Amino acid sequence: MKRTSVSGWYSVLGSAFGLGLLLTSTGCSSTLAQPFQGMKSQPVTVYRLQNYEPPQAAAAGAVPAGIPPQIQQWLSAGAQMLPPGLLPPGLLPGGTPAPSSSDVPRFHNFRILGSMAITDKTQHEEVLDLFGHESNFQAPRQSCMFAEFGFQIGYGAAPGALPGTPPAGGAAPADILVSLSCDQVSMINYAWPYGTKNGLTPDSAKKIVAIVQKAFGG
Repeated sequence: MKRTSVSGWYSVLGSAFGLGLLLTSTGCSSTLAQPFQGMKSQPVTVYRLQNYEPPQAAAAGAVPAGIPPQIQQWLSAGAQMLPPGLLPPGLLPGGTPAPSSSDVPRFHNFRILGSMAITDKTQHEEVLDLFGHESNFQAPRQSCMFAEFGFQIGYGAAPGALPGTPPAGGAAPADILVSLSCDQVSMINYAWPYGTKNGLTPDSAKKIVAIVQKAFGG
């Protein structure tokens, strides 16, 4: 019988160890950063938000006044990724004006334009995968927050409840403001797991657009 040399055994063991590391890393690829790992079974709601509420234009077709430069730049470039029906109203000349009533539902001070529960399993996983991996974020290039979208992972307060009312499910939800015009996110109720890396990468911005387009259509 042919005997395996000592060097041969080291080679076999090294190969087995390398394979074990590969399998281990592959098996952990679905592990999300907290608090998202513990929220895989929680409901997800996505909100369309009014990122900026301009004053009423003086004349029909006039350029809305006072729009921050970050939003102006986004309208000239990045906003092209969004279908017209998902752009916040009141930002484009001749476009649909923003609602004038101040007595409207809000998501962390941003006017809610629409909401949709994510019931599709694949879309639910896409949301958690997006926020649950550090590789989707980078250091922000600017400091601002004009949120076009909001994500709530978990149970919020019952509809019509007064501010400060405990959530329906007991534990606070993970609320996330997403600003495509500022290329960054802001998390409420929990510490952001990636420190100062709350800026959107180009790929994660595209993922946001794909998620909201599936949720709202357009």
